[in-house]
Amino acid sequence: MDSGGALWAVMNIVGPLLLVVVLAWALMRNRKSKQADIDRTERATRDLYREEEAARARSEDNAP
Repeated sequence: MDSGGALWAVMNIVGPLLLVVVLAWALMRNRKSKQADIDRTERATRDLYREEEAARARSEDNAP
């Protein structure tokens, strides 16, 4: 029995289709997490600025 035709079909048809599906999945997954990462970074930056401003205000209040 010759399995050369079946192997050719797997390598040249199924393989590229699988690659496209995996690439599309990876792009969609990264696109979603990217916005979440940006939101988390913005929130952390605002918190850090608030903390620094509060520390500066406390040090100015304690100045002679």
